[in-house]
Amino acid sequence: MVTEILVEVARAFGRLFINPIFYLAIIMAIYLGYRRVKRERKYFHIRILWGWSEAIGLLKEGLLIALCISILSIGFGLTLPVQFLYVATISSFLALIIYVFHFLSPIILFTVSLVVLFLFDYFDVSFNLMGLKMNGVNMDEGIAVSAAVLAGLLLVAEGMLIRKYGAKYASPIVENSKRGLKAVAFLSKKIWVLPIFFVVPGNVIDNYFPWWPQISFASTQFSLVLFPMIIGFQQMTRHTLPANLYPKLGRTVILLGEFVIIGGLVAYFVPLVGFAMLVVGLVARVAISIRYAIREQKDVYAVSAKSNGVMIAGVLPNSPAEKMGLDVGEIIRKVNGIEVHSERQLYEALQINAAHCRLEVLNHQNEVRLTQHVVYHGDHHRIGLLVAE
Repeated sequence: MVTEILVEVARAFGRLFINPIFYLAIIMAIYLGYRRVKRERKYFHIRILWGWSEAIGLLKEGLLIALCISILSIGFGLTLPVQFLYVATISSFLALIIYVFHFLSPIILFTVSLVVLFLFDYFDVSFNLMGLKMNGVNMDEGIAVSAAVLAGLLLVAEGMLIRKYGAKYASPIVENSKRGLKAVAFLSKKIWVLPIFFVVPGNVIDNYFPWWPQISFASTQFSLVLFPMIIGFQQMTRHTLPANLYPKLGRTVILLGEFVIIGGLVAYFVPLVGFAMLVVGLVARVAISIRYAIREQKDVYAVSAKSNGVMIAGVLPNSPAEKMGLDVGEIIRKVNGIEVHSERQLYEALQINAAHCRLEVLNHQNEVRLTQHVVYHGDHHRIGLLVAE
């Protein structure tokens, strides 16, 4: 028994690496980094994060979350048909190709996949796709329960990733306000791959344990699939600083995920509730994105040129500016005792004492604070600051 299960787990890992969506996600992550670096160099002549940051974080940033969801998926036997994963793969592929990452929210992918399979069943449609018979499933078979619970868990994962990494990947973009002044907006666009173990009907693992799985499709044997679940995110911010907007957006998505999970558990007794919860979750997730997008369309920029100093638009990692605790949206009023009102004045004042930098900064609470740092040989000559001007 143990040997058979270990072999099946090894096969599940193999199934991850033969899924084409996994490699498309890697290519897209590399492309995202390339586009971001090119954009930052266009506006500020320097990149903030390394161009490979998106690719490195593709798997790394969501790996622990994926492990937790996999444990819950296997532990409770949340079974999904293989056809469901095929439709989810195709949906993810299309969303990546058209470069609209709103469609890569798990609630959208799961709802679309479930609707497609229900329509196949309703119209009695079936065909062979790469050796797999694609046919519909009935709502009473339990898929609505598994799909709703898993979609809720993945929504929570999406919210956690947005809350933690949304501001990190927020890239500054110079725009013209309606009054013709230069201002800075921020675009955060990112994808993550969560390799998650899903239980599917198969002929490898017998039902050795009477409690497993809890939710199945009238099957007595099951297989494991390590599926590369793609989670995508994109959001522009103008009116609100990235450090304030993305954590708030993440918490909102987490609350929605918890709501969908509760609905999925209720669906164990009333299957229709699971499907209804997926539809409600989809509508709510789209509404959240629209609400934040509309709010950030206001022509009041959080980061723009100021008359009382130089506003920070970006801070390079591991730079003197970061070590001094400088943050996007703060205003530098004095450098080495000299008032500054432009980028040129800022760097001229820095050269007065090239070995030591002393700043007077107006923080987000409109309080003045002093910060200083010894500038070492090899530090960025502009102390790692991007400014709005």
